[in-house]
Amino acid sequence: MSGKAEPRAAGDGTTSRTRLDRGRGALGPALELVHTGRAPTRAVLTAELGVTRATAGAVAAELEALGLIRVDARPGAAAGSQGRPSHRLAVAEDGPVALAAQVHADGFRAALVGLGGRIVATAPGCEVVDADPAKVLGSVVEAGAELLRQTGRRCVGAGLAVPSAVAEPDGLALNPLHLAWPAGAAVRRIFAEQVRAAGLDGPAFAANDVNLAALAEHRHGAGRGARDLLCVATGHRGVGGALVLDGRLHTGSSGLALEVGHLTVNPEGRPCHCGSRGCLDVEADPLAFLTAAGREPGPEVSLLQQSNDLIRGHYDDPAVRTAAEALIDRLGLGLAGLVNILNPDRIILGGLHRALLDADPERLRAVVAGRSLWGQSGGVPILPCTLDHNSLVGAAELAWQPVLDDPLGALA
Repeated sequence: MSGKAEPRAAGDGTTSRTRLDRGRGALGPALELVHTGRAPTRAVLTAELGVTRATAGAVAAELEALGLIRVDARPGAAAGSQGRPSHRLAVAEDGPVALAAQVHADGFRAALVGLGGRIVATAPGCEVVDADPAKVLGSVVEAGAELLRQTGRRCVGAGLAVPSAVAEPDGLALNPLHLAWPAGAAVRRIFAEQVRAAGLDGPAFAANDVNLAALAEHRHGAGRGARDLLCVATGHRGVGGALVLDGRLHTGSSGLALEVGHLTVNPEGRPCHCGSRGCLDVEADPLAFLTAAGREPGPEVSLLQQSNDLIRGHYDDPAVRTAAEALIDRLGLGLAGLVNILNPDRIILGGLHRALLDADPERLRAVVAGRSLWGQSGGVPILPCTLDHNSLVGAAELAWQPVLDDPLGALA
């Protein structure tokens, strides 16, 4: 908290300094409420925190002094409303940022992400991924460092999204199959070293890309408000899944939970990298779709973009429709099994799966309902992910978390 002397509050003999001290423990929860859009006004913040209006005001003022939020003390009243409107709260548009990085089979990208999941700036994506993780991560960090130099923003930390299960506590990418990286690459340590070498402030983190997409969607997108959220997505290659339980990302005992790509959905199907056959990973990703549609993948753009363009622009082509329906049925079979085990209150789909849902939502929902016990009892909402670059936003959430936990300590 700031060390400035505070005037006494009129009437109750309690100083603003005392209220500020009482609200110290509320700084993190208050920032998270504003960050996730759940406290748009000081009145809502007061109710959500369960504190007095004076304490909520002191907490909001301190977060504003830290450069994290903005408080509008003179908001316009809505038409027909009575009384003085409550102070409006919003994240500071010119505040600190996190460096977010993502690596996938078709390249890598860096971005700066502010509070509220707002992407402030992005570097041009690179389409070449070296087999040496240190070279790739060094390049993506340098791209992020250049964005920081250009914008003059303060950096609170860095987060990395990778298309691999990331084992805890050591941050090892166990199966970066589509990157040609060695199994067990120490991506978190390498990323942290590159961040330090670039002279950037704050801690560095790394996690699976679909886990991070789910985290971002839960806080800022299609998953907001869900208690038990299942996310399944296919990006450039393979299929991943993630689960938010009771509002928190569930990663299992060592970070390896929800490897849904290795659910068998076609016992006589394609051989999978895991040694089995017919897994979602090889039956419901962009390469599987292009192959089923009789299209030869081209080098011009990513497999994901080629697949999405084919569905959105040529769905009336019988070969494209037949391929899409086959993938929808396989995806629905996998989702139904997950619904039976997890009983989520919402499912969100990303990447190619979002395009398949958009193309024929009733078919997918019917497959899930027909194959799952809980689906037959009323259905689980199945929605498309809504955030652009949600894995990048989720990577930034990793870097923002220490600030959300303790704004004063993290920014001191």
